[in-house]
Amino acid sequence: MTKNIPALISGTSSFCPGCGHGIIIRLIAEVLDEMGIKQQDAICALAVGCACLLNNTLKVDRLGCPHGRAGAGASGIKRCRPDKLVFTYQGDGDAISIGFSETVYAAQRNEKITAIIVNNGVFGMTGGQASPTTLIGQKTATTVNGKTAAFNGMPVDIMDHLRPIPSTAYLARGSVHDAKSILKTKQYIRRAFETQISGAGYSCVEILSPCPTNWHMDPVTAVDRIASEVMAVYPIGEIKTGGAAS
Repeated sequence: MTKNIPALISGTSSFCPGCGHGIIIRLIAEVLDEMGIKQQDAICALAVGCACLLNNTLKVDRLGCPHGRAGAGASGIKRCRPDKLVFTYQGDGDAISIGFSETVYAAQRNEKITAIIVNNGVFGMTGGQASPTTLIGQKTATTVNGKTAAFNGMPVDIMDHLRPIPSTAYLARGSVHDAKSILKTKQYIRRAFETQISGAGYSCVEILSPCPTNWHMDPVTAVDRIASEVMAVYPIGEIKTGGAAS
């Protein structure tokens, strides 16, 4: 059997078995390849956390940002190099907790960047602590009896905060829990990149991803959980299209 590896994939991965990051990075590489975007024409503002392991996998120029500051880093890169495709690669803990302000205000400023946010509902690299996207009832290292709305607050839907901003041109939420969703997520990434290239405005794709290690599940059970539990709180699909404020 022939396996076609995208030109921008290095061939190595440091992610845990069953993690969705590897699939997502491959989708990014495939989209860049299919759009004819070369290694030197794409720049990634890279977050702290599991997302930083993209360093070992995707062959594009990268800026390692302080925790939560990828949105600000990408904004600076794009303003200096408007000819480049600039995107962030972040987890939910980075983009929606520590970097919530940077994420929202990059959209508010109408930065012509693309944010790719991998939502697995926990802080993965630091041991599985609760993040703003952790579901009610979910047990983590910091919600050992299960997250409660009374003590921890409700799960944060970042799209609820980005959708009302006039300058958000494209918003979508995908998933990598099954083949159909993976293909749709690839379409969303491409449309987000096309939105940036057109100059229409800020774009963001949030992607639901399993974390078998910190969910304490085998990989099959973890992807099943996305379909049975996570998508009820975070529905997938295109959320905003055709918005523009150039």
